[in-house]
Amino acid sequence: MIWEAFAVRYARHDRSAQLCHAYPVADPHEAMPLDFFVWLLRAPDGREIVVDTGYDQESATRRGRPLGRRVDEALATIGCDSGTVADVVISHLHWDHVGSLDQFPAARFHIQERELHFATGRHMCSPAIRGPFDCAHVVAMIQALYADRVAVHTGDVEIAPGVTLHRVGGHSDGLQVVRVMTARGPVVIASDAMHFYANAARENPFPIIFNLGDMVEGWRITRRLAGGVESAVIPGHDPIVLKRFPNVVAGEVAALHLAPLF
Repeated sequence: MIWEAFAVRYARHDRSAQLCHAYPVADPHEAMPLDFFVWLLRAPDGREIVVDTGYDQESATRRGRPLGRRVDEALATIGCDSGTVADVVISHLHWDHVGSLDQFPAARFHIQERELHFATGRHMCSPAIRGPFDCAHVVAMIQALYADRVAVHTGDVEIAPGVTLHRVGGHSDGLQVVRVMTARGPVVIASDAMHFYANAARENPFPIIFNLGDMVEGWRITRRLAGGVESAVIPGHDPIVLKRFPNVVAGEVAALHLAPLF
């Protein structure tokens, strides 16, 4: 099955280049803002799959990260009703990727078993590791699990014709990426396996790392899943995405299934 794929921005955060890399960069004070996205996959028959649910107002206030708009409002700009979406992929359980589960009341959530274990296991005893997690979000996922609304996967899996999930780890132990078949070939929603194109290009990772070896290998896995086409790997927070791909909502929604502009 051939899908359309969209990157939908819902928030933005100003940041310097050094804070976006683990190792020194040429100009540490260079502006390198983060865009916050969720992603929508749409099939010819109208079926929709959402990747990640963004963050919520409570987290935005507590962490000092202004919320540009609610995720459901952002999705509505391209005709997606979050209340009827049947499948939502959770790349990982960090606060900015799983904070609005309640906006998807009809959805089954797809997550790696390894990420569930990670977010509820011994590593959460360390503030340095649990910092990107919000307890309330993890609890909400466990509540969904007990309500039979979670599909727990181990490794690679196809969740719909032309849509596969692949665990890569690195940034978070159970982080997974999504490969979707589009008219221009496979597109890989890398989420935080690659925050910016520059992280992989420079082999200088974003500084929130659980396993550096897995992170580096994750860059290779995403390239391989994309058939070696660099523009077919979509980083999780890079503003360049909205410039590189045709916009269907100016400055807010990019069509990833269309040929890149550069």
